[in-house]
Amino acid sequence: MTIVIAIDGPAAAGKGTLGARLAQHYGLAKLDTGLLYRATGVKVLAAGGNPEDPVAAEAAARALDPAELANPALRGDAAAQAASKVSAIPGVRAALLDFQREFAKNPPVLADGSPAQGAILDGRDIGTTVCPHADAKLFVTASTEVRAERRFKELQERGHEAIYARVLEDMKERDARDSGRSASPLAAADDAYMLDTSALNADQAFQAAVAFISSKNLF
Repeated sequence: MTIVIAIDGPAAAGKGTLGARLAQHYGLAKLDTGLLYRATGVKVLAAGGNPEDPVAAEAAARALDPAELANPALRGDAAAQAASKVSAIPGVRAALLDFQREFAKNPPVLADGSPAQGAILDGRDIGTTVCPHADAKLFVTASTEVRAERRFKELQERGHEAIYARVLEDMKERDARDSGRSASPLAAADDAYMLDTSALNADQAFQAAVAFISSKNLF
């Protein structure tokens, strides 16, 4: 029986960084489920399609190859915006649901070849839809302004031209799409540990998460 940890939260709240550190700390296989949606969105764009087109988006999701998750373009802002659009389509979510649940049930071996003790998945609906019976659930959040500042700095560090006001507006639009969609909207599970990282650095967020997981006596 594998241990499953679910991490949900809005964009740039710090859940990806936190999930990676927790995976290494506990020996868990990690799946950034957002990459599935980014890869789907990029696949649609690459074919000259519209990420909001249900037919094109669902076809891209069903044809997704796990190898496509390594595409560097998935880290760009265009991929993020496309992901938010395709993720609002019920057919896309249904197509990717089995992939995520299979990963949680049968996590792959770790990079060093050792078996994983379990899986950690981060996304928007892991604790509510994908793995509602996860052993531990965290909802990582931060103020919109803090998240926009983080994304703005991230884009600058990657050499992209960015305007904070535009990044903030994009963040608000994405939050509205993610929270308002009919299919598995962004929401905290009733039994999730709420972790606000607005005033926390990565080390402090990690320590708070470890303290919560330790209280579950899973390891």
